[in-house]
Parts: sequence; structure tokens; C-alpha cells
Amino acid sequence: MKTPIIRVGIMTKPVVVFSLHGRYKLAGTDLTLTGTQTASLQQGKLCFQDKHYTSLLLEPQDEQAFFELEAVTIGVDFHWERQENQSFQGALRLETAPEGLLVINEIDIESYLLSVISSEMSAQASKELLKAHAVISRSWLLAQIGKSETLREASRQQQSCFRTEEELMRWYDREDHIGYDVCADDHCQRYQGISRNTTQKVTEAVRETAGEVIMYQGTLCDARFSKCCGGVTETFEHCWEPEPHPYLKALRDATETDLPDLTHEMTAENWIRTSPDAFCNTADKSILSQVLNNYDQETTRFYRWQIRYTQQELAALIQRKSDIDFGLILDLIPLSRGTSGRIDRLQIIGTSCTYIIGKELEIRRTLSESHLYSSAFVVDKVMNSENIPEEFIFTGAGWGHGVGLCQIGAAVMGSKGYAYTAILNHYFPDTEIIRKY
Repeated sequence: MKTPIIRVGIMTKPVVVFSLHGRYKLAGTDLTLTGTQTASLQQGKLCFQDKHYTSLLLEPQDEQAFFELEAVTIGVDFHWERQENQSFQGALRLETAPEGLLVINEIDIESYLLSVISSEMSAQASKELLKAHAVISRSWLLAQIGKSETLREASRQQQSCFRTEEELMRWYDREDHIGYDVCADDHCQRYQGISRNTTQKVTEAVRETAGEVIMYQGTLCDARFSKCCGGVTETFEHCWEPEPHPYLKALRDATETDLPDLTHEMTAENWIRTSPDAFCNTADKSILSQVLNNYDQETTRFYRWQIRYTQQELAALIQRKSDIDFGLILDLIPLSRGTSGRIDRLQIIGTSCTYIIGKELEIRRTLSESHLYSSAFVVDKVMNSENIPEEFIFTGAGWGHGVGLCQIGAAVMGSKGYAYTAILNHYFPDTEIIRKY
């Protein structure tokens, strides 16, 4: 098997400004281009150099050639959302979409991983952590491409939303994307091209694990990861489609194997209100800096965290994010939790109506301007004289969905001398590492 070429969706905009550093050839023509270029969507057509196209493919003619895109949005809908110019190697493809021009980077998966590993965490992380992340990022992407092919051959789409008059269950996965394999933002895996400085250590980590993936009983693993599990990992089916993955199971992020039943409300509440020992329970800045880029470090508490809302703030927020007028918010009741204590069905009770939402990301999106750190939380209420809550205090655990590898926990393991194979065996039990190409 040759090294796969993948399609990465970078952004969609009505007008795209980019600079070609080195020679690029317009596919299907003899035209060679360099320098600053502009393309735009006009009446449903791609307009470039006074001509109209349905799509464009610009292929590099020099080994060191790269293209720079202006104003790429990163951290979409998260608290660190911002725009920056980014540079990419490989080919540049432009296609039309209803809302603008879709910008796609076509690049081999190993070059893609050099950026992902440096974008998802610090390029200065321990080599064993970098090698572990290279393997799971490669596994995840190839598994998603395989999944898309299976769905396409079966002529069906993955259903990810169920709605009734009483309940909304929605999850978010890469099936949301059409026309490319993976997006460049946190929705899939952070990919910021050669704009994100890499190191010799990253290059070695990717090269030394080239083609390596994790397999479970002969099947490529859909390897997931999040920033901080909060002490216990979550299972796949509590976050995405209800299909258990045996290698994505609940486990203690610690040397001990004692596993509390966090699906039980009282046990979960006690777990979240305390700070049990775990690999990811660390305040060591030298370790955290291995995982957290500058904008990630704007968050200082994530193993256990707290946020407060007034009645007015929370009611307005929920109405805006859910498009449902609950009136005054009376209560938030967890109806079910996953194995990490993350709520996957939450009942919102208001003076005007009651409604149930899930899964974990839908809950996090509804209860925050961007995203709550996780849905593993308990709520305390401060009542007024009319027995109506006037303040809500959220106490939570972890950052992200908590499935698979815990990046901060893995960083601690790397600092303690664990090899990347041991890190992978901890977070993905009963799997094996093979070289696929």
C-alpha cells in the first residue's frame, strides 16, 4: 500500500486570497502561476483570472513550494476562536459550495501528520507522546476514510440526529463533511500546515512510526483522543452513534484499575466534587506545555473546573443556543451519564416548558457561548425568596469528550518514562500496533 493522499478542508469563503510561493501549475492547462492570487464565487461559478470554472487544482512544481491562505479561522466556536494566515505544502484545490469557495489541501498523510502533531500539542512534547499521537491520528483518519467508503458503497448516510417533541439527541462527527476527508479544525484534528512550527523530534516521531496504526481483532481502530478525561475515560457510544467499540472502554487514567460506577448519580457527584489521583490530574506547567498550545493555556483549570451563571444569563443563553424559550430555568437534571460521569441526556426544566437534550457535545454547546469544557458536571443552585434559582454554579471534570487517549494523561505517562507502545496499550487495551504501509 502506498502512502495515501488525503483531502483536508481548510475553510469556505466567498473570496479567497492566497499567495503561491514557488511554481504551481493549473491542472489541465500549461499555465504556471506564482505570487498573490484571488478567487471568488460569482453567481455560483468559481471566478479566477477573469475566467469561470467549476473547480481548480493548483499543483506544486517545486519540492519546496507552498501556498499561503489569508484569514483562516481556527478554534471555530471555541473560546480561543481567531483568524490567522496559514501556509501549506501539497496541492491547492478550490471548489464551489453554496456559501462560498471550498478550500482543500491535497497532501500525503505523513506530511499531514507532521502538522497535526505540532498543532494538536506542542512540538516540544516528549518523543514517546508524539509517537503515540502519530499512531492514533493516522489510525483515526484512515478509519474515517474507510467508514466513508463503506457508507458510500451501501448508498446510505450516517444518521446523527433524532428529534421528538420531548427530546433532541444529536452528535457531531466527521460525517458532517462532504467533499473532503477531514477538516482542519478541532471538529476533526487540528491541522495548521507549515504555519505551526515543527521540530526534529516531531519529524522523527512521524518517520519512526510511518504507516503504523492500531488494530483490534483485525479491524482498524477508530482511535479518539481528548485533552483531559477527568480521571476516567468515556465509551464511544455515549458520545456518538450507539455502536460500542471494545477498545474504547471505560478505564482509570491511573496505575490503579479500580473503576467507580460514574453512571450512578451519587457516585458521579462525589467523583466530580473531589480530585482523585490520575495521570491527567497535574498542574505541572512543564508537562502541560507539552500538550497545550498558547491559546489552550488561556484555560488554567480543566481537571476540575467551575463556572457560574445568573438566572438571566443562563435563560438567555439556553434560549439563544437551543432556539427554545424555557422561560425561567428551574432545574437541570441529568437523566443518564456515561462511564466517565459525562451527561449524555439532560433534562432542562423551565417555567414555560421542559425538554431533554443530548449527547455530550450538544449539552456543552447549549450551556456555553462556545463549549463547556465537558458534560461531566453537577449543578448547585442559589435560590431567591420565591424559591426560583437566581444563580447556577457548575462544577465539572475534564476537557473534551474523554474517549480514547487522554492527551494530558499521556503527557504525564511520557514524562514518567512510558514508551509509546505502553501509552497506546493503556488507552486502547487489547489492540495491536501494525505497519499498514
